[in-house]
Amino acid sequence: MFLEDSDYLFMLGLLKEIVQNYSLNMYVFCLMQNHVHLLFSTTEDNLYATMQNLFSRYAMRFNKKYERKGHLFGGPYRQAVCLDDSYLLAASLYIHMNPVKAGLVSEPISYRWSSYRLYCDEDAPKSFIDPDFILGLLSEREIEGKERYKLLMNKGIELETDHVLEKEDAVERFRSKLASIFPFIFKRVDKTKQVAKASGIDLIGQDELEGQIEAVNMSRFPDKPETRKAKKYLIEQLIARGYKRSEIAERLGVSTKTVYNILKSPL
Repeated sequence: MFLEDSDYLFMLGLLKEIVQNYSLNMYVFCLMQNHVHLLFSTTEDNLYATMQNLFSRYAMRFNKKYERKGHLFGGPYRQAVCLDDSYLLAASLYIHMNPVKAGLVSEPISYRWSSYRLYCDEDAPKSFIDPDFILGLLSEREIEGKERYKLLMNKGIELETDHVLEKEDAVERFRSKLASIFPFIFKRVDKTKQVAKASGIDLIGQDELEGQIEAVNMSRFPDKPETRKAKKYLIEQLIARGYKRSEIAERLGVSTKTVYNILKSPL
């Protein structure tokens, strides 16, 4: 996707433009040689139009510049919904770790084509990227938030992680590992409810969710009204996080049909 510096710069120019034209809140980006990672929120129902505009314009320019024809991208973009504060934090760290995990640099701040510097440099300039929303999950004070972000990043780089393009739950697994090392930080993050305030959807913390799923799965009376009511609540929580019905069925140890039936039932 990127053969020289001017290609990266053109993509950054497009990102800045779509943030303004489509009223996005852009939090994180990382431009890798053959793919990009973007973390943002929309304020309007325009995700498809946004992505189409960004990638079609970049592909047209790239093909013209290098006198090539055909598709530049191997398929449609993949998306994951972040409606949990700690998952959002983990996604941000995961994206910024990409250049190090790919062996391009030894530390994330050395990589020129990501937003990481805005998250750790005390003198970082203002830009179309807004790091304050995620840093605010870590502390009310900007400097302390950046210090904690760097702490999490340094430890995250040491952890073994899956590739998100190969395993859809890679970020969730990464989040769980970090949370077990820094429970005090993630407990604070789970209490902020910043995503809930912005989205209007109130989700329980990831650790509490996992605990309730385990309790329901171990129930000796799966057909009792109380158990089915608990399952419906958990199904709604998982749907809000972007899980597919088939994935929810697997998590709860039931059939996909049962998931649909529980959702329809007036519990």
